[in-house]
Amino acid sequence: MDLDAYSAAHRAEWDRLAELGSQRRLSGAQSDELIARYQAGATELSFIKTTAGSTLVGDRLSVALSRARLRFTGASANVLSQVPRFFVLQLPAALYRLRWLTLAVAVVTAVVAALYAVWATGNPQVLANFGSDAQLQKMANEDFVNYYSENPAASFAGQVWTNNAWIAAQCIAFGILGVYVPYIVLQNAQNIGVAAGVMFAYGKGDVFLLYIAPHGLLELTAIFVAAAGGLRIFWAWIAPGGRTRAQALAEDARALSTVAIGLVLVLFVSGIIEGFVTPAPWPWPVKIGIGAVALLGFLAYMLVLGGRAARAGETGDLAEFEAGATRIYAA
Repeated sequence: MDLDAYSAAHRAEWDRLAELGSQRRLSGAQSDELIARYQAGATELSFIKTTAGSTLVGDRLSVALSRARLRFTGASANVLSQVPRFFVLQLPAALYRLRWLTLAVAVVTAVVAALYAVWATGNPQVLANFGSDAQLQKMANEDFVNYYSENPAASFAGQVWTNNAWIAAQCIAFGILGVYVPYIVLQNAQNIGVAAGVMFAYGKGDVFLLYIAPHGLLELTAIFVAAAGGLRIFWAWIAPGGRTRAQALAEDARALSTVAIGLVLVLFVSGIIEGFVTPAPWPWPVKIGIGAVALLGFLAYMLVLGGRAARAGETGDLAEFEAGATRIYAA
């Protein structure tokens, strides 16, 4: 290849690429031109390196391409401007898409937990599998209540938050496996049912409900949402619709990564309630009322704001946030 002739033939194009890459502001047409010239220049650089190896001409073109690439992949000058859109549109829309699966997970959990509770309460032999009579009495009369106050409130809230956030993240991250989310849901339902069965069997059913309600309303709902997210990812692989499986998995996984981020914040609120409100010496209507307000606020965010965002065409795809934070700014 005659490198000088090739360079002369494309010199004007490369100069224009360098000019666009160095401009502070670009119009829409100029942005489109920059991307087109970048794609052409990348092809030409590949040809130069393949036929001539490392050359001064190729190095100069590589620098121009690097500057151009930064214009549409570099960090935005104001990433924080995208945060309101994330919380007002993308996150609630992603949550809204999971509303029916969340309800299904909640119903399954309630039914399985109730069956375990009835089974344990009505059968002394079943209760015996969970401990001796003395151990179960101690759990019902002391341990269950002491669990919420035996550690400093801030430490306990942080521990609960990180544990629940980790469970929620696992549900979404391992949802594609298919079996992991049902396992978590059934294990959670079993634990609730067994605890309820023991408490009711020893005449402490009211204590169980009073101590679970303040934080459990929001906490369990967040776990249901996480489980629904994991199931949604698995279903995208099973039934991708008009998309390829890879495309369906990529799109739904990005959207549900949005949910994972949001649930960290939701579970932080439930952790604060569990650490500071549940063990507080306040009237129970006040404590349960705080939990109910937190739940209603989350449901309004998910269903009302989320429904509005979804009807406006928002998908909740995390890639849209990233694109908004890195796009080229038009004049």
